[in-house]
This record gives sequence, C-alpha cells and structure tokens, in this order.
Amino acid sequence: MSFTLFADTRLTLARDSLAGLSVGDALGSQFFVPGRQPADLAAGRLPPPPWEWTDDTEMACSVVAELSDAGHIDQDRLALAFAERCEPYRGYGPGAVTVLRLIRTGTPWPVAAASAFDGQGSLGNGAAMRVAPLGAYFADSPSRAAAEARASAEVTHAHAEGIAGAVAVAVAAAFAARGRLDGHRPAADRLLAGVAAAVDPATEVHRRVRLAADLLGRPLPQAVAALGNGSRVTAQDTVGFTLWVAASRLDDYPAAIRACVEAGGDVDTTAAIVGGIVAAYAGVGTPGGVPQRWLATREPLPQWLS
Repeated sequence: MSFTLFADTRLTLARDSLAGLSVGDALGSQFFVPGRQPADLAAGRLPPPPWEWTDDTEMACSVVAELSDAGHIDQDRLALAFAERCEPYRGYGPGAVTVLRLIRTGTPWPVAAASAFDGQGSLGNGAAMRVAPLGAYFADSPSRAAAEARASAEVTHAHAEGIAGAVAVAVAAAFAARGRLDGHRPAADRLLAGVAAAVDPATEVHRRVRLAADLLGRPLPQAVAALGNGSRVTAQDTVGFTLWVAASRLDDYPAAIRACVEAGGDVDTTAAIVGGIVAAYAGVGTPGGVPQRWLATREPLPQWLS
C-alpha cells in the first residue's frame, strides 16, 4: 500500500513515538534507585511520581523539534540544538558532554564528533536512543528514515557502529508506524529482516540484528546473553536486544517496557528505544499502547518543545 503522509500526520506519529520513548526512559531510570525491583513493575506497583526523564528524552525532543520546524534534519541546526539544550545533570555521559561542549564553544560538529574516543568517533548508543520519533515521522519511506537517521547520528557519533545503531532503530520505528497506518502488525521476523537490509552489513550492529531474528521466541535471559542489555553503553550491546524486544512485543507497550526492566543494564536507554518503536505502532492511551496513567506520571516535556 502506498500513501502520502501530510505534515500533521507525520508529527502525530513522531509525537506518539516520543511519548513512548520518554515514558520508557523516565520509568526505566527509576530502576537505578536502590530498592526498586523489576518484580514491583510486574506486579503493577509503579514508582512514585514524578518520573524524571534523562538525556535520552532531552535529545529526542530536539530531533522532534527539528522535524517540526524543517521537515528534515539540518545537521548544523541539530548539533547546535543538542549543544545549547544539554543539561548535564540529565545523565549525559562524559564523552557526550565533551562533544557538546566543543560544539557549543564553536568547534564544527564534524571535528567535535570525530574527536571522541581518541579520534575513532563514538560507537555509543546515544544516537540510537533518540531517533525512534524520526523513524515514525518517515513511516512512508524506510529509506528516507535511514538517510535522515544517519544525518541525525553523524553530528555526535562519527563511528560506523554508532551510526548503524541509529539507522536500525529509525527503520524499525518506520516499519512500526507504517504497520499502524496499514492496520497490519508487521511480523517480527519480517521487521527485523527489513532493518537488517538497511544497516551497514560490515557492522556488528547488523550482525546482532540478524541474530535477534534467530532468537525470536527464545526466553529473555537467552536473548540478553547473546545480544547484551546496554550495560556496555555501545550500539552493538544495545540495539539488537531492543529490536528483539520491540519486534516481539509490538502490540503490548507495558510488556515491552517490563522486558527491558527485567533485563537490567542500561534500562532507561533500552526502555526509551523500545518505547519509541512500540508506541509508533501501538499509540498512546490505546489497548496495548502507552498507558495514560504512565504518561501522566512522567515529568512534563520541556516547554521549548512546541
């Protein structure tokens, strides 16, 4: 089915994905608090409000704002937006803080991004954590989603793995949102095959996306053992696992977030990525979508996001 998306529909999809991303981020971050247990969430016992979001959400909001203003990624504008809006207390890693400080003080973003990790560029999961709403925005064109995701990643992540992680998540979100518009849930194996086809085959991210497809239907601990859970904070250790969760729980947002919490690791980021993809398909306040109670418990998004 081919169709044309108008700007307001694109933004609705992106904002639903952002709601899912931000709630997942904020709820996941609660499980870094001593004494919080995954069993509490499984039993329906939610952490007390408000759930404060982290850098994952702050940067995703800048991506959505750029799409709202321009309809595409302008790398110079996005880099400056990331740098000027960075609130380090939100949980930014030291590498990200350094790159964004360089940009804020006048270093061109290609130079700043390439300086990370002794000139290798960042292979972290930061470009992947913020990009799901972009994929939802380009639901009509996974190839456009991949190209714009690459552009959004390059301003902070010069390493091929960091870029591949962003492309994989964006394409997954595009397929999810496309399924919502078509009224047909994408089969998990086909979704992952579509993502793998869009990702640089020379990367470890590509290999793990393919491995995720082989692990569909397997228990959560087995998937974590093979794919990681973000504990290394790399795209390789994060993206394959999150796509495994999202593809197999695309119509059940609460179950998808619970899986991230139970897996441990970089829970706010894995839940942000999964939440953004699943909400692109399942929506907000719908059966299987982002629960309204969870959304109301999340800290409000920044006022500059119009």
